Amino acid sequence: MKNVSDFFGCKVFDDRVMKANLSAKVYRSLRKTIDEGAKLDIGVANAVAAAMKDWAVDHGATHYTHWFQPLTGVTAEKHDGFISPSPDGGVIMEFSGKELIKGEPDASSFPSGGLRATFEARGYTAWDPTSYAFIKGNTLCIPTAFCSYGGEALDKKTPLLRSMEALNKQAIRILHLFGNDDVKCVRTSVGPEQEYFLITKEMYEQRRDLRFTGRTLFGAKPPKGQEMDDHYFGVIKPRVAAYMEELNEELWKLGILAKTEHNEVAPAQHELAPIYTTTNIATDHNQLTMEIMQKVAAKHGLVCLLHEKPFAGVNGSGKHNNWSLTADGGVNLLSPGETPYENAQFLLFLCAVIKAVDDYQDLLRLSVATAGNDHRLGANEAPPAVISIFLGEELNGVLEAIETGTPYAGTEKTQMKLGVDVLPKFNRDTTDRNRTSPFAFTGNKFEFRMLGSSNSIACANIMLNSAVAESLKIYADRLEKAENFEDVLHEMIRKTIKDHKHVIFNGNGYDDTWIKEAVEKRGLLNYRTTPDCMPHLLDEKNVRMLTSHKVFSEAELKSRCEIMLENYCKTVLIEANTMIDMAKTEIAPAVSAYVLELANTAAAKKAVDESISCSYETRLVKKLVILEEQIAVKTDELEEAVMKLQDTEDVETESYMIRDAVLGKMGELRAACDEAEAITAKKYWPFPTYGDLLFGVK
Repeated sequence: MKNVSDFFGCKVFDDRVMKANLSAKVYRSLRKTIDEGAKLDIGVANAVAAAMKDWAVDHGATHYTHWFQPLTGVTAEKHDGFISPSPDGGVIMEFSGKELIKGEPDASSFPSGGLRATFEARGYTAWDPTSYAFIKGNTLCIPTAFCSYGGEALDKKTPLLRSMEALNKQAIRILHLFGNDDVKCVRTSVGPEQEYFLITKEMYEQRRDLRFTGRTLFGAKPPKGQEMDDHYFGVIKPRVAAYMEELNEELWKLGILAKTEHNEVAPAQHELAPIYTTTNIATDHNQLTMEIMQKVAAKHGLVCLLHEKPFAGVNGSGKHNNWSLTADGGVNLLSPGETPYENAQFLLFLCAVIKAVDDYQDLLRLSVATAGNDHRLGANEAPPAVISIFLGEELNGVLEAIETGTPYAGTEKTQMKLGVDVLPKFNRDTTDRNRTSPFAFTGNKFEFRMLGSSNSIACANIMLNSAVAESLKIYADRLEKAENFEDVLHEMIRKTIKDHKHVIFNGNGYDDTWIKEAVEKRGLLNYRTTPDCMPHLLDEKNVRMLTSHKVFSEAELKSRCEIMLENYCKTVLIEANTMIDMAKTEIAPAVSAYVLELANTAAAKKAVDESISCSYETRLVKKLVILEEQIAVKTDELEEAVMKLQDTEDVETESYMIRDAVLGKMGELRAACDEAEAITAKKYWPFPTYGDLLFGVK
């Protein structure tokens, strides 16, 4: 058994490697750039590039790439060799500071939302020194930002870094007002829990819907699903355990702090959770994690499904974004301490988050909006599409006392009594965990539970960071002008609680009465689908806030709205066309073949004895013939709905047509096909069933 500490981070050009391979002067200068945002000197860049190249070559690397995150939702890389020709006809290995700092990928071939025309190809990648370079295969990967020739961000890293800087700036203003003058940096930290499914590669290859869309578009409910709750935290199957072991090892080599692994609720579903780290690095790590999950799965004859809802009728997969604020020195600004009622600094930061979530519900909702996540939100494994905050009993009591001006009695510690003397005694937490809440306080952090499993965590954290930065700016502007700091501070906290308490809900988010109460009585937003929420990115208040903090330009916001709606439309259209193809070429012929066999069987029985009723075959043939006709009609109707989209003039209109017409037709076709599957002999059904897929990994 390998000692993890011996190989952890062995493929990363991390702080340990930099300290060992750079001169003291270069190392100090680079750390100043990383920690304080100081300008990077080209001499330092050259020294870092040389050390980075030597280290990478020693570890078997022959190429380097500027690794970036375009608006496709995945990562991109163009590999260049370290080799340069030498006068004697051989080669030398070179890598300069200029090559480290800047690359030039094609900017017209990635989604740009109109920012770049096809003939306007030039784009730039710029080294992000705050995220460590790493080796993948034989390539040195350098995390970078990606922008157009005109300087517009074409990626997810750039606005994420901007949002982190905006929040850092405003948080420092607040901390200095509280006398913390030595604080130079405030960082957001994230720990994204990653859910996923594992199925056998053999079965995956037999299903076109999985191969083309990542989810099953057809599938009758199996006799057993997750009803018994026996998979959750259950014994991990040997094949899955072997996969998890290798996955951990590969992640640890890349410095990714994979810590927790277990079975999730649905059969074939699992989860991996890392230790928290700086949001920018956590985002890079999560993109790498998803990639490596799929690569390692292939080595084990498995396929890792990251779609939010790969199977209807069982839990889908999310990605819980555990978010917190930390000042340099390691002080968690969302830690209540022993007496939160007396901790004014904590209460102000808490109120800033509450205000941000309420004021920008729409931005948080659209930050997690995808065609896949639309199937998951509101189901029993995911929070509803309505944004609310869970605080728990103690903090709720604190805020009520402040609003009403009454003394806070505190929450008495309750010792858990388990009725067995040998078991240890411990105090119960003052706050429960609410898994139905979209945004729950869980001790010293907030858990944003709405992200889908395939989402980049960048989008949600951009909006969260920016919204909280706006709240803190409003507070700082007022407090810096206050004649009596204590009075203004107390009134500001009290007013925030009064104005925004309607977004706080500690009950069951799955209860239908809550959705009605949230919308009708509390005035909260309920954007159920991507077309419902995405256009609100361009609402005046949102554009004003995001541009004022320089997180996005107005042009960048318009491009992102266009790209996300276009991605939604393309995703659903691929699914619709796949359904049409499967229904026509696989399902309808299978049903027809089984009907023919039943008819021949009935005829053969009659030939033996005309008095035989053949009631079984007759009833089944009648049902299947009706379903066969329904499948044909519903396929034609879906095809017609898809054809109508060709005449639409803009992507927003197209998204509404998909929401209102295409998705309904897809559901109707699926219902007919799933009913036919339930009564068609297994030998005729053309692809693996839900029972095969969910219980196929031994």
